[in-house]
Amino acid sequence: MFSILRPYIFSLDPEVAHDLAIKSLKFNVLPKSIFNVDEEEMLETSLFNEKLPNPIGLAAGFDKSAEVYNSLFKFGYGFVEVGTVTPKRQLGNPKPRVFRLEKDEALINRLGFNNHGSEIIFKRISNNLPDGFLGINIGPNKDTLNKEEDFYSCLKKMSPYASYVTINISSPNTEGLRDFHDQKELEKLLIGINKIKKENSLSKPLAVKLSPDIDDNEISKIIELIIKYRISGIIVSNTTETNRQNLSDVKKNERGGLSGQPLRDRSTKLIKKFYNQTKGKIQIIGVGGVDSGKAAFEKISAGANAVQLYTGMVFKGPGIVKDIKKDLISILKKENLKKIDEAIGISAWPISLLQLYSRR
Repeated sequence: MFSILRPYIFSLDPEVAHDLAIKSLKFNVLPKSIFNVDEEEMLETSLFNEKLPNPIGLAAGFDKSAEVYNSLFKFGYGFVEVGTVTPKRQLGNPKPRVFRLEKDEALINRLGFNNHGSEIIFKRISNNLPDGFLGINIGPNKDTLNKEEDFYSCLKKMSPYASYVTINISSPNTEGLRDFHDQKELEKLLIGINKIKKENSLSKPLAVKLSPDIDDNEISKIIELIIKYRISGIIVSNTTETNRQNLSDVKKNERGGLSGQPLRDRSTKLIKKFYNQTKGKIQIIGVGGVDSGKAAFEKISAGANAVQLYTGMVFKGPGIVKDIKKDLISILKKENLKKIDEAIGISAWPISLLQLYSRR
């Protein structure tokens, strides 16, 4: 069905197409069962100590204002992340601000955290409780005088209905946000977050969403702080501002964050680095170029506990989740693995460990 509709959808401005998708999903009457696959129990896993039917999630950015998350669960996602939610309603950056790079199977966006604001979104979720594992991604308003206080405000507001909360320090479209990758700035933020959690008896797991544009020195410092302040997980990674040199589309130099296939290898390499340095002490959600079972397995075998996608659904439609699940099950059988959890980190191990494993 999507292959028939795609030419019409792609004739529309990307943001217009997205808005139409959100409106149509408010009336999604498709039964969840049509997106099930045989032997799906092989994909059962856990994230932040909660059971999931599969490790495939929808990344933040699609359902920015938490309008259609229960419809999205029907597509077979193991979990869904909404947002980014800011304290106050925000219109975002001037249009046009989303660009399809069809030749590269990629998107560039400079949306700027457009959303309805935490008060409206809190009421919306409280009146329509999630049917599954729901992450809520939070960030600061563009015009705020204190980004840390915006994080604290959203954390307090959104925690009650979140399965986990994502601290988004990595969007390239909010000025100064990536400064939180600096060791001193990140430590200051995490100290404040832990204080807010303690004062308000908040116990929901936290994840920090990271930029792909970081070096090995930054990785080590980030890991040290993530472990020190008992953050449950990291999301690797957000969109990149670089990596344009090999793109083919004429829109490749538009300002904003690049997602999709050009990010695939970079994010996978980062996952492997984080996994090897943390030795599995923190959970990793892998994002970037996930559009097939092969791409999902690459990230899981590199060390991701789960994966997320967004751009892949733009190019392949909602049936992508079912296709990925079927592909993953086939890959597990080929690799003689009984459960998806057995695949976590197997390509990230040192060669000596792989050799020992193969001799068993």
